[in-house]
Amino acid sequence: MTTTLTAPREQIQAATDRDLTNRTSLGQTVRNTLTMAYRGILKIRRTPEQLVDVTVQPILFTLMFTYIFGGAIAGDVVSYLPTIIPGILVQTVITTSVVTGVQLREDMDKGVFDRFRSLPIARIAPLSGALLADTVRYGIATTLTFAMGYVMGYRPAGGLGSVVLAALLVIVCSWAVSWIFAFFGVIARTAASVQGISMIVLFPLTFLSNAFVQPDTMPGWLQGFVNVNPVSHLVTAVRELTNNGVLGSDAVISLVGAAVIVAVFAPLTVRAYMRKA
Repeated sequence: MTTTLTAPREQIQAATDRDLTNRTSLGQTVRNTLTMAYRGILKIRRTPEQLVDVTVQPILFTLMFTYIFGGAIAGDVVSYLPTIIPGILVQTVITTSVVTGVQLREDMDKGVFDRFRSLPIARIAPLSGALLADTVRYGIATTLTFAMGYVMGYRPAGGLGSVVLAALLVIVCSWAVSWIFAFFGVIARTAASVQGISMIVLFPLTFLSNAFVQPDTMPGWLQGFVNVNPVSHLVTAVRELTNNGVLGSDAVISLVGAAVIVAVFAPLTVRAYMRKA
């Protein structure tokens, strides 16, 4: 005679009796963000044409603006490089952050983010992961701008360490600015409208700054705007680091401004994103 042993069955708890929560821990949020960032990097690797803007634009802008304005402003190209390279760097990397909002809108139109909403992941992860992956693009643009400047004769007096700090400062601030364009990407109806709105915002900020010339050569009414322009503070901070090796007050202002942008636009973007769910 044989005896059959059966394992005791586990009691299934009713959903109404479970302690459910719609919040995720900080650790899970970080893990989900890194996973989504890895997805973004794989997307860049499989579609390398996405890197055209961060590879061609830094080289083209550096050559074009340096040789057009160098002789007229500084007397010769080499003397103009300490002024133009930090300006071109800030303009190029911040302009690159527009692509974040455009690609976000395109992914949402394709229904990719509809799948993410159904997953048990942090709400902010699909957005923060995509923005984190785009820092790779900013790093490429930063490296190429400095490399092009070096080929043309630029030798940062601040040293290699200050150049690395300047590069990190630009990347961090550009990542913060990309939250603004991510917000546009969520609320806009088409990718084309995201790009149009973003350029309307960026063009005055980047060109009405001290990126190409010193403000004292401008009309008085324009100097007031240029001096308070956040892009001007970032350009000055990069110049002080690369040319003098000094981490001045403009760097602090830039970092504080970046923190404020993230504190304001990250919740707005996530709220607008979830409202469409």
